[in-house]
Amino acid sequence: MTQLLESEEAARRLGVKLPTLYAYVSRGLLTSQRANDGKRSLFDLDQIEALARRSRGGRQVETRLATVTTGITQLRDDGPSYRGQETTGMATQATYEEVAALLWEDDRANWAPHHLAPPAGLSSRDLLRWAVVMAGAGDALRADLRPAAVVQAAGRLISTMVDVLPVTAAGPVPGLSLDGDQGSRTGSLAARLTVRLAPGQVTPELARAVNAALVVLADHELATSTLAVRMAASTRADLYDAVLAGLGTFGGPLHGGAGQLVHQLLLDAADQGAERAADRALRWMNLLPGFGHTVYRDGDPRAGPLLELFDQLADDRQRQVLASIRDLADAHDFPAPNVDLAIGAIAFAAGMPADAGQTIFGIARMAGWTAHYIEELSEPPLRFRARAIYSSRSAGT
Repeated sequence: MTQLLESEEAARRLGVKLPTLYAYVSRGLLTSQRANDGKRSLFDLDQIEALARRSRGGRQVETRLATVTTGITQLRDDGPSYRGQETTGMATQATYEEVAALLWEDDRANWAPHHLAPPAGLSSRDLLRWAVVMAGAGDALRADLRPAAVVQAAGRLISTMVDVLPVTAAGPVPGLSLDGDQGSRTGSLAARLTVRLAPGQVTPELARAVNAALVVLADHELATSTLAVRMAASTRADLYDAVLAGLGTFGGPLHGGAGQLVHQLLLDAADQGAERAADRALRWMNLLPGFGHTVYRDGDPRAGPLLELFDQLADDRQRQVLASIRDLADAHDFPAPNVDLAIGAIAFAAGMPADAGQTIFGIARMAGWTAHYIEELSEPPLRFRARAIYSSRSAGT
């Protein structure tokens, strides 16, 4: 079956801009066809890959890692699109559970958690891993890889990962009110997660902000951790083992841990001022956390709706702290803010612990990991085999 790519994806695979892609069509190097809506141009994947090889001087790609075809998420200049639906607009219009159902193409997930008694003294990061191990150990049919069974297991696993975290808030779990709702929704995963991360009385507005973060972070195409999950799926590992592969890759400070760095930056800025805080971050991390993105050169669109929600949650002092960091970044030509800045800012405004951003990120990405896991099961197994270039080194080096 012929696989077709939209213009943006075809240009990305060729490493060119859209005008260059269309120039290839006018010169007869590529052919395009109209989509059913009559508006978009589509390109044959094999033809794109053949042209890419010719542009590399005829060298064949040595690994299949670069040719994963997915129908889950498309990265565009205006942000990720889940199954063709623009993501940032869903941030305040859909629950995380609804977005998971969209990504999984199945709304029948079982969101009832396993009832586990976690050991005391574990960090949130270790509690999430512990929950995966214990939930998997208690699943008598964890090797059932049918998509419907995977979806059922995923819903329970995500809920379990939330429920093993200790409750830190006072009062009841708040309702969740989204754009267009006449009332508030009870029992949402976002609200249950919020009372485990925030101290004091949790407001519906804070639950709304956490839900928005879960939505925009649910998937981001082939991020490093997602690729790890797909590689595990390619070996036909069960969902629990694949999730552990994702969590292991996710834990680094350059991926899931970036929000924690932002949180510390904001705390330092509140205590010492923006310049000293930024200088400390640059000295020890060689980067300014929360700014720049390898995909979004002109700014991460996912940050926008979250920063608007931060403004609604924060007090004047907290808004001033964030503004001072952003002003400093602008004055010194740092890249535009990314989603990590927004997550760290929300955690900062809510008085959450430093690792709260990483916890939100990890729970959120479970939806995308599951979608990619299911999609990879439809591919031939063991298809990922990168090639190494052997380099002989002289003795003693």
